[in-house]
Amino acid sequence: MKFDIVVIGGGLVGASLLAALKDSGLKLAVVESRLPVPIPDDASWDGRIYAISPGSADFLRKVNAWQRLDTARITPVYDMQVHGDDQAARLDFSAYESGVPELAYIAENRQLQHAIWETLTSEAANVEIFCPARCASITWHESHAELTLADGRSLQAALVVGADGVNSWVREQAGIGTQSHSYFQTGIVANFQAERAHHNIAFQWFRRDGILALLPLPGKRVSMVWSANKSRADMLLELSEEALGDFVAQAANHALGAMQLITPPLGFPLNFVHVQSLVKPRLALIGDAAHGIHPLAGQGVNLGLRDARELANLLLQFDGVGDCGEHHLLRCYERSRKEDILALEWVTDGLQKLFGSEHATLIRLRNLGFEITNRLPVLKTRLMQHALS
Repeated sequence: MKFDIVVIGGGLVGASLLAALKDSGLKLAVVESRLPVPIPDDASWDGRIYAISPGSADFLRKVNAWQRLDTARITPVYDMQVHGDDQAARLDFSAYESGVPELAYIAENRQLQHAIWETLTSEAANVEIFCPARCASITWHESHAELTLADGRSLQAALVVGADGVNSWVREQAGIGTQSHSYFQTGIVANFQAERAHHNIAFQWFRRDGILALLPLPGKRVSMVWSANKSRADMLLELSEEALGDFVAQAANHALGAMQLITPPLGFPLNFVHVQSLVKPRLALIGDAAHGIHPLAGQGVNLGLRDARELANLLLQFDGVGDCGEHHLLRCYERSRKEDILALEWVTDGLQKLFGSEHATLIRLRNLGFEITNRLPVLKTRLMQHALS
């Protein structure tokens, strides 16, 4: 079976690339090992939440996925409060001051996944879906790549797109190296019912034992993302529901009052991954296969969606003309993404190291930086412009 593009990995980023190319003349395929998670009938909340930037929302809207979401389960963020670790330093961001309707939208992972897959299955006649299916091998040729699936089927593609996550098998098969290190932290996610209304404000506290964020959900619900040092994370995961709610409320300085757990906490290790190259002949990497950053800025999924958006725009320019897997074309994609990726890698890794330090001088400087930045509206607006894209 011959295709122009085969995407390995049908998560949000990989599927969104296909959705962006659904009206092209390209023959497309996706290989995904797991069936899409169905939307439950009990209206329960997904523990995995994304902060979707306005730019990413526009991209998903253009591919007809955003419109499929249940608007009652999406929460716009109008303001953000970021607190230093000295109980005084604070940095405030406002959609009004930034000249935009909202800073972000908080949406559930499975709702987004369901919407993008529904778009593929109902609108993308040029996409063949292999799911559940796994790749067993890839052989690279000058004119194409050949993929063999675990069930023996063989696919040929002018371009393979690796969208198979931070531990990318595709990246490994292509021999693309990485530079990585562990943050010795665990990202813990859980949802809570708060005592007081959040007023569409996202909260974040840079603490000595990690970084705590509370993101607004519909009603008085909030989603917690706590990037906690290993010892603290282990303790949090062992607490009872009531004790965890009390601990989070106290860590948040009771900004939203008492907290009642509504989804069980989940933990995942946090690592930094810098990928040495995003492309090789017949290959492009997107999403977590192309980078792994600390979640403190809430920009991981948006970074991946910008990968998909940029690659789709480039491929659409050459739709039906020439070779979509030609290395020169793919290098254009890599160059267009390099600055964005390096900037977020530098900022997130640097902030994590800065607030992880116990050096007295650095403690004073980092909190002073919050205070100075908060007094400079022009600087704050510049900082937000990147996050809104």
